[in-house]
Amino acid sequence: MNSRQMLFSLLLCVLAMAGCDAPKQVPAGNELALMRAKQTLDSLYRYYSAPNTCLLRENYPSDVENYTATYLASEEQKNIPNQYSYLWPYSGTFSAVNALFAATGDANYKSLLDNKVLIGLEEYFDTRRTPEAYASYINSAAQSDRFYDDNIWLGIDFTDIYQLTHEAEYLRKAQLIWKFIESGTDDILGGGIYWCEQKKGSKNTCSNAPGSVLALKLFEATQDSTYFTKGKRLYEWTKATLQDSTDYLYFDNIALDGKIGKAKFAYNSGQMMQAATLLYQLTGEKNYLTDAQNIAQACHCYFFMDYTPKHGTPFKLLKKGDIWFTAVMLRGFIELYQADQNRTYLDSFNQSLDYAWEHARNEQGLFNTDFSGTTHNNRKWLLTQAAMIEMYARLANVK
Repeated sequence: MNSRQMLFSLLLCVLAMAGCDAPKQVPAGNELALMRAKQTLDSLYRYYSAPNTCLLRENYPSDVENYTATYLASEEQKNIPNQYSYLWPYSGTFSAVNALFAATGDANYKSLLDNKVLIGLEEYFDTRRTPEAYASYINSAAQSDRFYDDNIWLGIDFTDIYQLTHEAEYLRKAQLIWKFIESGTDDILGGGIYWCEQKKGSKNTCSNAPGSVLALKLFEATQDSTYFTKGKRLYEWTKATLQDSTDYLYFDNIALDGKIGKAKFAYNSGQMMQAATLLYQLTGEKNYLTDAQNIAQACHCYFFMDYTPKHGTPFKLLKKGDIWFTAVMLRGFIELYQADQNRTYLDSFNQSLDYAWEHARNEQGLFNTDFSGTTHNNRKWLLTQAAMIEMYARLANVK
């Protein structure tokens, strides 16, 4: 062995020994996405925090008197001016901080979760009705509606953080939420979960698809086979009832008279993609993988567009829309990538989020919903910012 070879061998030994006790590092190629997630989280708390509380404003600028939350079931409720965010936008910070903690392992994010996010979340926890669950607005205000999908998103986050930490309280919360979800099921239309406890007029993909994901995640966390059975049943019911057989995407809801609400939203198909992939991972049955891949291809065609920048090469850009729906769709694409290692769709997400950082972000570090930068939102929604954090963090964590 010559002196150069000996030096090289010695260097390898030193590096190997140094690596034994090295802390977990985020891969260098993902540092940029992680930095963007952290900066956007800072902007969120800078512009949306409500002084002397752990709660958040719904919008920036807040403009409380002129804001209407059109996503609520109750006409009366949605027109009441509120100082704080409704549960759904607030819950986006749970997902965002979870994603950052998963990507970094940084105890500061665990502390932020326990000492701010979850303390604020408990302001929405309703113990006056049974089963206990989270209401759409804080308890110190007039009683508000309770949505099954709102609670399912929280159940998924509680299960995810339990899987990261194995702290029993998180799992207890997820299982408590599952009891509430089961109270929203019956045999009308052959099964399925309703959308809203107080307005049982429809069964929606946004409660059934993530309901399947939550049940399957609870099975992974507990090994209780009843969760697997229920998750599989919800998947099969939603596919049979709400999938558009012409393109593999999912309709929004079915009314009790059987009429289909045919709107197509990214999160609905994305959650069925994730549920199908989880079923494939748990069973090894290739039909589930085929389902997920068919949905993925359809989502890529439907929710992205061919886009050519003024000075640049064409790429697939996410269409203007509800950014949180897009973030939930990304969960499905990442789950599928873990199964088939096809980077095509994640590359499109990365390109879109790179472009959004430069063209859809304002001087406060807050995002518009049009990633091309062509149009701008005068009022920035809390949930949009939380969704951006989640997407950057999740993409930073893809190995």
